[in-house]
Amino acid sequence: MGILDEDVRRVREATDLVELAREHVALRKVGRRWSGLCPFHNEKSPSFTINPEMGAYYCFGCQARGDAISFVREVEHLDFVGAVERLAANAGIQLRYDDANFSKERQRRQRLHEAVAAAIAFYHDRLLREADGGFARRYLRSRGFDGAAARQFHLGYSPDGWDVLARHLQQLKFSREDLSDANLAFVNRANKMQDVFRGRLMFPIWDARGDAVGFGARTLTGEDGPKYKNTAETPIYRKSSLLYGLNWAKGEIVARNNVVICEGYTDVMAFHLAGVTQAVATCGTALADDHFLLMKNLARNITLAYDADAAGQAAAERCYSWESRYEVQFQVADLPNGRDPGDMWPDDADQIAKSVVAVTPFLQFRLDRLMNGSDTSTIEARAKTANSAVEMIAAHPSDFVRDEYVMRVASALRLENVQRLRDEVEKVRKGGNATLGARRATTTAQDGERMERPYDRREIDALRWVVQAPQLVGPHVDLSLFNDPRLRDAFELLFSSASFDDAVARGDDRTVALLQRLAVEETAAGTDKAEEFSKRVIVNLVEASSLRLMQSMLQAGDVRSVEVKQLLDALVRERDYSNWEEAVPLADELVAWLASNETGIGPNDGPSGGTD
Repeated sequence: MGILDEDVRRVREATDLVELAREHVALRKVGRRWSGLCPFHNEKSPSFTINPEMGAYYCFGCQARGDAISFVREVEHLDFVGAVERLAANAGIQLRYDDANFSKERQRRQRLHEAVAAAIAFYHDRLLREADGGFARRYLRSRGFDGAAARQFHLGYSPDGWDVLARHLQQLKFSREDLSDANLAFVNRANKMQDVFRGRLMFPIWDARGDAVGFGARTLTGEDGPKYKNTAETPIYRKSSLLYGLNWAKGEIVARNNVVICEGYTDVMAFHLAGVTQAVATCGTALADDHFLLMKNLARNITLAYDADAAGQAAAERCYSWESRYEVQFQVADLPNGRDPGDMWPDDADQIAKSVVAVTPFLQFRLDRLMNGSDTSTIEARAKTANSAVEMIAAHPSDFVRDEYVMRVASALRLENVQRLRDEVEKVRKGGNATLGARRATTTAQDGERMERPYDRREIDALRWVVQAPQLVGPHVDLSLFNDPRLRDAFELLFSSASFDDAVARGDDRTVALLQRLAVEETAAGTDKAEEFSKRVIVNLVEASSLRLMQSMLQAGDVRSVEVKQLLDALVRERDYSNWEEAVPLADELVAWLASNETGIGPNDGPSGGTD
C-alpha cells in the first residue's frame, strides 16, 4: 500500500543525490566522487562518499548506505512515503497511490499546506499595500525592519475584521473544513467563519521541507489576548517539531556545523540580517527532543542566543541530557545582559554577528554570570557563592568536566581546600545540599525543619495527588518511584492503611505533618481538569525515576537498559506532545521495570513488588 513503483523510480532518477546531501553535509569533490563528514555518526575525518552516477552513498566509518530516498528517510526522520513525497515535490512530480484512502489522506495534507500558503500571500500583500497594514509597517520600522526585511521574511498583517481572510480564501475555493483544519478560521456561534488571527503582525512558519504550516502572530495593541499567538496543533503544524527559519537556515547550518537558537521571531530576523543565517527559533514552546531530531544531523554545535540563566537548573539538566543523547555541544552567545538580538538590530548589528563568534560553554557561562554578580569580599559571601557554584557544577554528567570547573571556582574564590569543594559536588549529586560555610551549631527543632533539604517537586506533587485523589493516581504509582526516603515512608504508610485517617493515627509526627499539609494544599483534584493533571503528574514522576533506573542499569552493564531507553524515549515524546492517553500506558510499563529493579525480578517474571 502506497506510491506506485513507477513513480518511486521516477523520483529516484530525477533526484541529484549530491545536491540533496549538500543540504545536510559539506561536500568536496575527490576524483569522480564526493566526500564529507558522515551525517549518521560523529566523526572528524570524512568517510562519507557519494557516487553521483549511481545515485548511491556509503560511509566507510559506520557502513550507512543507500540512495536518495533512504538518505532523506534517515536524515529527516521520515517514513518511506514521506521521503518520496518530499523528493517528488522538489522534482515537480505528481505522485499516484495504489490505495484510494491513502491517497486521500496525503492530498488532504497537501490541501492544508496550500491553504496556509494562500493565507501567507494574503497577509503579506495586506502588510505591503493596504492602508490597514500601516500600523504594522510603522511598528516594524520602529524596530529597524524595513520593507526589504518584510519581503525577505514574508511578513504579513492580519486585518482586524471578523472574516476578511475567510472570505478571501473561500473565494479561492478553499472550503470551511480547509480553513478550520489549518486553524486559519473557525465556525462561530452564528455559524459563520471567523478568522483566528485578527489585527496582528504575522510571521509565517514553514517546516524543514519548505511547506507552509502556520503562523506566529504578534499583537500590535496589547489589548487582544496574549502578546504572541501561534497556530494551534493541526495535521501539518506540531510546534514541538518545528523551528522557525529552519527552511532558510539549513544550508548554512550544515556548512558551519552550528545552529543558533533564539527565543523569538524578530531575533531570527536580526541574526539573518546581520549575516548569521544559521539562526532559528522555537515556535511558542521550549526546546524539546523532537527539535534535536531535526537538528542533530545538521549540526553538532548548538549556540543558545538567550540568557541561559533565565531557564534555571532544570534547563541545565535537560541540556546535559541532550548533549549526551544526541552528541551535541551547547554553548552560549556573548550577548549583552538583558538585551535580545531583535532589540539590538540595527544599532548593534556588528555585535549581533560577533556574539556567535565569542561563545562560551554552557556551564562556564552560568558560572561566569554567578561570579560576576556575586559579592566575594568576605569569607561568608564567598562560601555562599561557592554553594551556588557547587549546585551548577553537580548537574554536569562528566566527572572530568566537573573537576575542571571545581578547580576554576576554587581559584576564583580563593578557596584553598579544593577537595572540600569536590566533596560538596558529590554530595549534591547524591541528593544533598551544598553546605560550605553553613552553621554547625545545635539548632532548635523548628530551625532543623526549616533547614531540611527540599523535596523533589515531581515526587511531592505525586504524593499530594495520592493523598487527595488516590482513585486517579493510585493504580499507576509504586513505592519505587519515590527516591526521597521521607516521601517513601509517607507513601508506604498511606498504602498500608485502610484510610487517610488511619494513616494519620499510625504515623510518626514528621510523616503525619507532611500528609496533613499535603491534604490541604491546592491541586486540580475535583475539577474537570483533574484527570489530565493527574496523568501529567504521573508521567513527570515516572520520567525522573526511569532516568535514574537507566543510569544504574548502564553502570551495571545490564543490556536490558536498551528496552528501558526505548520506553523512556517514547514516554518523553508523548509527554512533549501532551498525548497523556498514550503516555500513561508507557509510564505503567516503566513502573513495572522500576518495581522489578527493587526486587531483582524482571518486569514480566512475576509480581511487581509494589504496593497495591
